[in-house]
Amino acid sequence: MTNMSQDGAELTVLAEARGVERIYTLGAERLHALRGVDMQGSAGEFIALIGRSGSGKTTLLNILVGLDRATAGEAFLAGQRLNGLSEEGRAALRRQHVGIVFQSSSLMPLLTAAENVELPLRISGWSRRDREERAREVMDRVGLLHRMRHRPYELSGGEQQRVGIARAIASRPSVLIADEPTGELDSVSAQTVFSLFRSLVEEEKVLIITATHDRAIMSRADRILELRDGLLTRESTPEPEPVTE
Repeated sequence: MTNMSQDGAELTVLAEARGVERIYTLGAERLHALRGVDMQGSAGEFIALIGRSGSGKTTLLNILVGLDRATAGEAFLAGQRLNGLSEEGRAALRRQHVGIVFQSSSLMPLLTAAENVELPLRISGWSRRDREERAREVMDRVGLLHRMRHRPYELSGGEQQRVGIARAIASRPSVLIADEPTGELDSVSAQTVFSLFRSLVEEEKVLIITATHDRAIMSRADRILELRDGLLTRESTPEPEPVTE
């Protein structure tokens, strides 16, 4: 699938929702988490997904990468329709195309930073030599080459999150999703994460979709999509930052 940019360039659509609804049944109650959402995300695009808690942001992220199933409508990842895929098929598609950054780094406490980064590569069958080489590359990319042999408890919160990002990009995903990635970080660490995301978008043409309340992330995004009560109510572009002399 392709899309067109504002300057007429052809873009590859990597994630798409078409009329997606998600209804959860809690006893006799039916909860409408998403109500007919349509959206697309293309290679080399940074999308900020905003809205109050409970608006459907995390649910939409999960459906776009096959971690959850739509009750109605269709979702596509890297050109493949997710609705008809088995659990194993969706997992295989994620391993090939998706990196996930969580609010907390979710690192394995007994493994070093490098071993945490290598873990998904080990699961995917990479050789030891290739795993170690790629871990060095991405740890250098996030500015933590000197911390490769440290365990999570020896790292600051910002460093742990950067290791989590290194792990998420180690397999060279085309789509990166991030759920409140700066929620537990100080402003300096958060700025480092913003810069990393922006460079991934611009240099490697990764599609990044992040659910966030952080206005600094919104200012770095290409598009802002607002969800309210499961509906996509507004799409906008960030206002340019004021120039100071």
